[in-house]
Amino acid sequence: MEDPIVVAEGLHKRYGDTRALRGLDLEVAKGSVCGVLGPNGAGKSTAVRILATLADPTEGRASVAGFDVVRQAGEVRRRIGLAGQSAAVDEYLTGRENLRMFGRFHHLGRRRARQRADELLERFGLADAADKPASGYSGGMRRRLDLIASLVVDPEVLFLDEPTTGLDPRSRGEIWQAVRDLVAQGTTVLLTTQYLDEADQLADDIAVIDHGRVIARDTPDRLKAQIGTRLDVVLADPADAVRAAGLLTVRAGRGEPDLSGERLSLPVGEITLPEAVRELDAAGIAAVDVSLRRPTLDEVFLKLTDRPKETV
Repeated sequence: MEDPIVVAEGLHKRYGDTRALRGLDLEVAKGSVCGVLGPNGAGKSTAVRILATLADPTEGRASVAGFDVVRQAGEVRRRIGLAGQSAAVDEYLTGRENLRMFGRFHHLGRRRARQRADELLERFGLADAADKPASGYSGGMRRRLDLIASLVVDPEVLFLDEPTTGLDPRSRGEIWQAVRDLVAQGTTVLLTTQYLDEADQLADDIAVIDHGRVIARDTPDRLKAQIGTRLDVVLADPADAVRAAGLLTVRAGRGEPDLSGERLSLPVGEITLPEAVRELDAAGIAAVDVSLRRPTLDEVFLKLTDRPKETV
């Protein structure tokens, strides 16, 4: 990777006897969106806290925009924004007052803080609600305001730690568009999320973390290609599911089938769609629908993280 703007090398983090990170390595290209996925407790938020200078690693090193996150934490903080899992805005202040307050926290002059607040409110579609208390904002508006607050200093790198948790689909879409707009203007984004569709929509590449280390790293399309095409069958009679699974698994020859009522899904090996239909027909198994599809990121994630937990 040429000129990564975020670099983590061999990061370890212990909290007493708990090992949150176990040698995490990560690079993020400038101007890209890196999606970080992993089960609860995998170490995603710990990694973000270290990169954002909120915690020191027990071992290893990390840098952002060329500055060490421990030895040059002040320089790192001047170049980053952070939006955590819960909104950090003051609900008793208006949207405009919140942003002006954040501007002053970041040592902007009074006049510049006012200008920056107005610019961001207009840019992200909150100008009409700018003078209303944040307590009256919808969940999506509050998360958008929280995201805007992290941009007061126009960061080179923005860390988003599960930014759309608990939001409805419309609000999530608004946040997604805001992220796309930022990236189009040159901001680098590191995004942790438990929503696989969110990573699929936004990320240029994805790092899957499990048990405190990166276990897979690639573009969404290439990660899906590792699983291969899947054959989906909807059966007329759910009682035929086990027999159909056994029949097609022998022909497909790759992996275990997934059964759910009358629905059967399995990775495709040597079998083609017409062959699958003929096999079912010859066995007297009626199918309502038979189709080929690419795997979802959810399926990739489940396969990659389906492993025994390591000892501490």
